[in-house]
Amino acid sequence: MKGHGAKFGRKKEEAVAALLSQRNVEEAARVVGVSTTTLIRWQQLPEFQEAFRKARHGAFSQSMGRLQQASGAAVSALLRTVVDPATPPATRVRAADSILAHSARALELEDIEVRVADLERIAAERAKAKN
Repeated sequence: MKGHGAKFGRKKEEAVAALLSQRNVEEAARVVGVSTTTLIRWQQLPEFQEAFRKARHGAFSQSMGRLQQASGAAVSALLRTVVDPATPPATRVRAADSILAHSARALELEDIEVRVADLERIAAERAKAKN
């Protein structure tokens, strides 16, 4: 069984990557060289679920980084659209609405971050006081 465990680790990593890059479980299993049933069974294992969650989080984090890099250009495009008199009024209104909606959402997120940080600080102080 020791050899099987080592093989499972490598195959598991391949399966995680395949699940992130293929359209469905069947295609992922084929790429890894295991049966669909095996891959579905692996997906039930807590170790596999954790590895898959971390890999998904990493992939999503990279995507969000790319979006953040492009956000300056996106904001510039929206602002140009709002102030360009040649832009149809409906398009200008839609761009302005988008700017306002995203600005409001950013403020809400900042407020939530401050509140969570305060709650975490209070919880840490209470835990420290108990000890």
